[in-house]
Amino acid sequence: QVQLVESGGGLVQPGGSLRLSCKASGIIFSMSDMGWYRQAPGKQRDSVALSFLDGRTTSRDSVSGRFTISRDNTQNTVYLQMESLKPEDTAVYYCKATGPTSRDSGYSEYWGQGTQVTVSS
Repeated sequence: QVQLVESGGGLVQPGGSLRLSCKASGIIFSMSDMGWYRQAPGKQRDSVALSFLDGRTTSRDSVSGRFTISRDNTQNTVYLQMESLKPEDTAVYYCKATGPTSRDSGYSEYWGQGTQVTVSS
């Protein structure tokens, strides 16, 4: 059974920082693409930053230069370092994995339960 457990969310003032973590189990992490998504109230879920198994990373324009995605394949964990946070970054942040559960299986998508990030003074 695949589990993605996010942590690190909370309330932070504008200009502050947070580091989100997502620990994966039940999936071959080193063969998986990992991503952070967010969903604000009344809005669709959008990608924030992606980490591909070939080492590439991407991020949406609105967080470029402020958010950094990284991964530790030895710990099966992906991180999102968020700097210079703005009120518009307020959302539930979700971790997504796209990968196999075994070397013989196909690729499937899995989601974490989400962690709330609130940027407010």
